[in-house]
Amino acid sequence: MSSHSGALVADVASSRGTVVLTRILALPQNWHRAGTFPNAALETLDLLARRGELNHTMETGSGRSTLLLSHLSSHHTVFSIDDGNSIANVRHSELLNVNAVTFVEGPTQQTLSKYTFDHPLDFALLDGPHAYPFPDLEYYFVYPHLRVGGLLVIDDIHIPTVRNLYRFLCKDAMFEVEAVTRNTAFFRRTSAPTFDPLGDGWVDQNYNKGIQHRHPTIKKLGRVFPVPVRRVVSRVLAKFR
Repeated sequence: MSSHSGALVADVASSRGTVVLTRILALPQNWHRAGTFPNAALETLDLLARRGELNHTMETGSGRSTLLLSHLSSHHTVFSIDDGNSIANVRHSELLNVNAVTFVEGPTQQTLSKYTFDHPLDFALLDGPHAYPFPDLEYYFVYPHLRVGGLLVIDDIHIPTVRNLYRFLCKDAMFEVEAVTRNTAFFRRTSAPTFDPLGDGWVDQNYNKGIQHRHPTIKKLGRVFPVPVRRVVSRVLAKFR
């Protein structure tokens, strides 16, 4: 195939993708009752995903993002329950590329721990249950499988439990912020070594840097100053975390 022909095929594919995205964006925000992926986040997802090839992808939760990823990815796996018809509506939509999607139904608290990822992930979207500690649990079962250069997306970072994960990722050596679209954060996997999922090297994580130095300081203060003074100093030190 000539370079001209290759460019033509790419243009056609891009045009087709634009049409699909436009139709997905036209779906109502209340398309299902579990809450839908925002339009601005869908557009950012589409833009970033098209910068590379997506062979193996996954998401927790189901909805309009599933429809889009079914056209962006060759093999997309969805971990979700049918909350508010979130799966049923996707399955019955004419916008779903059924050949590219596999549904793993059930609570992600159970399904992710039992699932075997046979290939490195090019993309992962975490948008399942938001109660503590479930966002962190989803991250734990997914992050070791994300390849260098892959995308990790977390939605609803305005919710405190999810925002805590967002703050951790912003400081972690394995990820760099690619974009933040309202309440959706996009991270790119760096070349930093994968944190041992069976270890406990908490002192090596950037999110925890500094805490090991504060403890000796507070301990020394305890030998000199009374409790009220130690409390004031501790509050001041906490501001510099």
